[in-house]
Amino acid sequence: MPRPDDLACGLADDQAGAVRGKRVLITRSADRARPLASLLSSLGAQPLVLPLIDFERAIDQPALDAALDGLAAGDFDWLVVSSITTVRVLVEKAAQRGTTPAALVPSGTRVATIGPSSRQVLQALGIPVALAPEDNQSADGLVGLWTAAPERVLLPQADIAAPGLREGLAAKGADVTSLVAYHTVDFPARAELRVAAELPTAVGGSAHAAPRELSPQEARGELDAGTIDAVVAASPSAARRIARTLLPLGRCRLIAIGRPTAAEAAALGIPVAATAKVPTPDGIVAALETVFANEGTI
Repeated sequence: MPRPDDLACGLADDQAGAVRGKRVLITRSADRARPLASLLSSLGAQPLVLPLIDFERAIDQPALDAALDGLAAGDFDWLVVSSITTVRVLVEKAAQRGTTPAALVPSGTRVATIGPSSRQVLQALGIPVALAPEDNQSADGLVGLWTAAPERVLLPQADIAAPGLREGLAAKGADVTSLVAYHTVDFPARAELRVAAELPTAVGGSAHAAPRELSPQEARGELDAGTIDAVVAASPSAARRIARTLLPLGRCRLIAIGRPTAAEAAALGIPVAATAKVPTPDGIVAALETVFANEGTI
């Protein structure tokens, strides 16, 4: 069986259809799980949703507003967007100001991002992306591509973001202004604080019915009964929540959305069946297909 980190994004012919009939638990809220759930449904799998983490607006709104004022005024050469939730924050902030997200980013400021989802939605919002890793879609991948001369960088992130991106850019000579754009909390977030901005419908749209959402108790019962084939951990914080609330997984395999998530799961003692080489619905499905296709050949 291949090592988890060696799973390719494409599927061999004998892997096609291996996900059909499988029940896959996605540890995201229904709105954020929609693209993956839609793809799984189209392939004959049954997606299930168990929200474990959620996102609330930053406590220090004045600091965030001041940084965005500086961004709009041209005080930064680069805006680095490290998550789709940061994009939602930008959409919310633009709405509060009666403008568009694109208007927050002046023409002289370039934008860098990590994942294809963030790149897609930024461009759908009219914000061109100048730099994004193709192969290693991670903080390390972006830092590895960074060749800009010492420039001013705005880096809005989660409160629990690892320091690697900030430190890596600084080591390349960037003058990094890093600040909290949102807080990661256990699901559900407080309704009045939840980051819930709608993204363009072209991103994550689905013709399939919304996946069934499980309660933690229902998920526990399904895991004990052995009726869930795989669980997808979408972030290191989700892996920590899985460790606190869902163990033991029994026959259920854990699929990590990327290497940081896989490393966190492994550190928590959770076996990782596969790591998506690309943190996209296609990449996750490729990892699932590889795991299921290999079951009969081990």
